[in-house]
Amino acid sequence: MSIQLRLPEGIESERLVFRRPCVADAQALFDAYTSDPQVPKYMVWAPHTNVSETETFLEGCVADWNEGSRFAYALTLQGRASSPVGMLDATPKGHMLDIGYVLARDLWGRGLMTEAVMAFSELALALPGVFRLQASCDFENMASARTLEKSGFVREGRLDRYTVHPNISVEPRPCFMYARCR
Repeated sequence: MSIQLRLPEGIESERLVFRRPCVADAQALFDAYTSDPQVPKYMVWAPHTNVSETETFLEGCVADWNEGSRFAYALTLQGRASSPVGMLDATPKGHMLDIGYVLARDLWGRGLMTEAVMAFSELALALPGVFRLQASCDFENMASARTLEKSGFVREGRLDRYTVHPNISVEPRPCFMYARCR
């Protein structure tokens, strides 16, 4: 079953605003986290060495949104809509959405990503045809695991040799699979 998903272009939570990203966000994202070598440790991308890499990434986000193949939200703090500090990404897969997220390191530990994942999850699971949200995280990424668990996701299992995290190893690493369903 394939659904024609329509996600809102904007979402708000208590402290965050989600909006469609634009290429003009490149410098802010580069400064906030894409160039920080510690942020992508458990990600599938390497730190960006120049702002043009971030621009290319954002061009892909805009194109994917327009095609409906992936919905990447720029996350901003309330009252600072022009300064994104992270992203939350949702990729449709039939009756489910696969999500991922990233946040600037100086904002870690404040519950912002839990707030973002929870707000997005509640909205997405209320949409017709969406029955499951899923996310995976490296088996050593306890911060991401806690974020998912605090957001109502349940660990379904460990997937060996699942994802390459190039900042750790060139070989696929074990990951935990989490899901939240309705």
